[in-house]
Amino acid sequence: MGNMPAFAPAPPRTLTKSEQSRLLKVTGDHRAGFRDHVIFALALGTGLREHEIAGLNVGDVRHADGRVLRRVVLRVFKRSAGKPAPQDVFLPEALWHKLSKFVAWKQARGERLDPSAPLFMSRRGGRIATRTLRHLFGVWQARAGFDHRFNFHSLRHTSLTNAYRATRDIRLVQRIARHKNIETTTIYAAVADEDLFLATRHLPC
Repeated sequence: MGNMPAFAPAPPRTLTKSEQSRLLKVTGDHRAGFRDHVIFALALGTGLREHEIAGLNVGDVRHADGRVLRRVVLRVFKRSAGKPAPQDVFLPEALWHKLSKFVAWKQARGERLDPSAPLFMSRRGGRIATRTLRHLFGVWQARAGFDHRFNFHSLRHTSLTNAYRATRDIRLVQRIARHKNIETTTIYAAVADEDLFLATRHLPC
């Protein structure tokens, strides 16, 4: 017991693989859920924060020739002290295909595709608000039959935990998270909710 640390940071709350799958399935299968499906896929695939997602413009993800970019340079992001360095994210292959379909979906609906147009529009035709993202996440969790509710930031925690579980490389996760201090990133090396789920699933009882 003498080698145990006196204090360990609490691990972030994360969705299990089953919850992630159910969330993406219910939004993907729902007639009116495609925009929200892409939003949640973007959060899970990149770890973007809610204000970073809401702040995206069409020109941030789409080249002038119509191609969806594979590396997105962020205009809106969490800023630290001093002059902030540019921040960019790489899109997973499946997410790149979803965004390509989403741009075509927007065009078919008559939504603006000029570079300064919001990528995600509200029902009233303006830029989607962060409070709307939080509300929608709660609605879709209920439809997916979640046992308890997560806040929207849990999607970022889940994304970064997934990255650590896949690579076991905390430096790489720091780059994905765009953390200035690696100490901030170490919470994703803690025992995740998925680890607890798998460890207790078949315990005798």
